[in-house]
Amino acid sequence: MKILDDISRIPRRTRILGAAGLALVVLAALVLAHAGGTKEPEAQASVPAKSVRVTVEKVAPAIIRDVLTLPGQTEAAHDVTLSAERGGRVEYVGFTEGDRVQKGQLIAKIDLTALDAGLGRAEASYDLAKVQAERRASLMDSNVLSREELDKAQTEYKLARNNLREARVNRRQGAVVSPIDAVVNDLLVDPGEYVKPGDPVVELVDVARMRVNVNVPEMDVRHLAKGAPVKVTVDAWPKRSWEGVIDFVAYKADPVTKTFKVRVLVDNSDLSIRPGMLARASFLRRSLTDALTTPLFAVQDRGGERVVFVVEDEHARARTVVPGVIDGDRVQILEGLRIGDRVIVTGQDNVEDGTRVSAE
Repeated sequence: MKILDDISRIPRRTRILGAAGLALVVLAALVLAHAGGTKEPEAQASVPAKSVRVTVEKVAPAIIRDVLTLPGQTEAAHDVTLSAERGGRVEYVGFTEGDRVQKGQLIAKIDLTALDAGLGRAEASYDLAKVQAERRASLMDSNVLSREELDKAQTEYKLARNNLREARVNRRQGAVVSPIDAVVNDLLVDPGEYVKPGDPVVELVDVARMRVNVNVPEMDVRHLAKGAPVKVTVDAWPKRSWEGVIDFVAYKADPVTKTFKVRVLVDNSDLSIRPGMLARASFLRRSLTDALTTPLFAVQDRGGERVVFVVEDEHARARTVVPGVIDGDRVQILEGLRIGDRVIVTGQDNVEDGTRVSAE
């Protein structure tokens, strides 16, 4: 209350002049502050720009492989369905699904009892006719037998020989024998079952070797030839690969897809690959020497252009490049780089054209 009383005793005019002086002091302070602020950017400009740490790789000629990778379907090297050549009762089946069979092994017997009996009769008739023909030939030499009787005996001998051959063929047809080394994939008959000629008996697959069938575009088929090596991978075994070889290149294109069938053979001794699996075949189209390459991840897409950054005078410079062949994690550069250029391979995402860099 005392302070307010003291202020009230000050003359009114004196109080007005004091307020005006205070306003002048505040205005002067603002002007000085503004004048000082205009000098701050000059102080900041004098501070050196911070450089970005990057890693570079020097461009040098290298060998790059032009590899074409295409999907394909696996199938057994041989896939055979054996059918009954003769009708009759199935007397014997010696294998079941999954069993391995060797070439020439008997798989099943069809009505062999009756066929064996017929073969026995044919053999006996043949032996008799042969003896009679030889005996009558000797009698003919002694002028005891007429020529007509000798001709009859020799004719009977020839007929008996032909009947024996027929009986042997019939007997062989009753035995279902494996024509290849294979695995029984499907057994289609049971002992005691009656089959007709042409009925399927067993399905055999040779999976020790596999085929990979690939459809190759017409622009690439000219680079392929029989006997060329091929790297094969199978989706079911992502960490494995096999070495195959081109076995066949079609001379005629598929009329619908305009592609050429290429068959690759792969050793499958451990039976890991099974028919019907999806595979990928990598064909070497050509090997390029003295190619300028860079890591694939060093190439960036900037506004639809392929760009790499190189270091020049401690600054990053953008280069528009034309990529070529891709081999794994490296890419051929057809235009935009020179031998000796230092390409930024790490840190390129943090720079622009003109950015100051510290290269390692």
